[in-house]
Amino acid sequence: MNSVRSVYIGVGGVILATAALCFAAEQEKQKPPSSYSPVVMGQSFADTVAKMEAAKPAIEARHSALLRERYDLSDRPAQGVTMSRGKTVQEGVRAKLSPGVSSWKELGAMTPAEVRAKGLWPKGFYPLPHPNHPEGGMVFPKHHIDKMKQQEGRDLTRFDLDFDLPEHFLPEYPPPIYLTTRTDLGDVSQGQVIGLSNYFALFNGILNPKQLEGMRLLVTPFPQQQFNATDDRRSLKPSLGVTCFDCHVNGHSNGTTHLVGDIRPQPFRHRLDTPSLRGVNIQRLFGSQRALKSIEDFTEFEQRAAYFDGDPVIAAKKGVNVLERGSQVHFMAEVQSILDFPPAPKLNVYGVLDPKKATESELRGQEVFFNKGHCAVCHPAPYYTDNLMHNLRAERFFKPVMINGRMASADGPIKTFVLRGIKDSPPYLHDGRLLTLEDTVEFFNLLLETQLTEQEKKDLTAFMRCL
Repeated sequence: MNSVRSVYIGVGGVILATAALCFAAEQEKQKPPSSYSPVVMGQSFADTVAKMEAAKPAIEARHSALLRERYDLSDRPAQGVTMSRGKTVQEGVRAKLSPGVSSWKELGAMTPAEVRAKGLWPKGFYPLPHPNHPEGGMVFPKHHIDKMKQQEGRDLTRFDLDFDLPEHFLPEYPPPIYLTTRTDLGDVSQGQVIGLSNYFALFNGILNPKQLEGMRLLVTPFPQQQFNATDDRRSLKPSLGVTCFDCHVNGHSNGTTHLVGDIRPQPFRHRLDTPSLRGVNIQRLFGSQRALKSIEDFTEFEQRAAYFDGDPVIAAKKGVNVLERGSQVHFMAEVQSILDFPPAPKLNVYGVLDPKKATESELRGQEVFFNKGHCAVCHPAPYYTDNLMHNLRAERFFKPVMINGRMASADGPIKTFVLRGIKDSPPYLHDGRLLTLEDTVEFFNLLLETQLTEQEKKDLTAFMRCL
């Protein structure tokens, strides 16, 4: 009798467990939309790792196929054009034309309604999804991961995902550092990546005590959504976190991507291309769409909210770094506010070309920039930003479509990014969808319906490389 009873109990347990799983699955389907991330994990960390590592090859294969479909990803450097420390600049339009149109000139002659009706908007001009858009989070280029392992002993590897764009489309590494307070010194980085291990030796005697403390905080790791000690992290080992300069390396950028934290639901969140911090002293808006009004606001917002996908509940769980506004935020902002643009030897004190130093093509490009191209409406000299936000309304040209988990629709107002030093800061636009300056020229030629000639496009690119 006891054995029979045990069998019934065992069978009953299985039935109850199965029923519970079915009920849980049904409940998951019926969940209402939520702005919040789950606080308590529904599975063990080991199970999460196993599941995400198993899914990784298919996710990356799908995204890689998308990039190849959109772009020419070959390494084709422009002759005689380099970034400030010598890395070559990629040339040429890399976005591919859609089948059904033979040239950029033919496409540029069409109205937005025609392009939309015929489905001819280039795939490389649609919003660029995150390497795994449904998951999101910070993803670092491999060369930065390797450098931080070697120099700082920190591992920024994600077990579920790798960075997507080839290194030749990213800013040079490490980038130089120029200071508005000591222009006589030129590049003060001495070719190093600034971190906790070297910031003091490099900047003691150059920065004041407040700035030194600000620099320390900018290179100190603090918990972040994917890199922390909780069981819903995306690093194999518990992590100290990330630093401000992990993305804005040396006060510039290394191309690290993320999703903006201020949009819901997930398919509508924009991929983020890390902008440079050079020249923030002349800027009045921070964040591609948030329109934060000071570098102090931006600094505090990043650590309190953007680090945790804009979710203060998760931030409290994972270990938010609550900066003190009157000292820590101020010190960090003071360092950012003295990061200068790279030299532009062909520009005069008004921020336009010196005719004695510029080529004929560059001078013609400047004329296009300030007149036919309408570029200067949003990007006036000397710093080539109007410190405003503009809605480009790219959705005039295409119908909404889901692309690898990203809903390509209206982007809304985007801040005017600074064009000084632009050749040092690929890829372009707020989500990095434009790989080269030539791509950027073609994109805006279509959006603004300017119908530039091929020569005008070449000249305009040549001018922007001087900025």
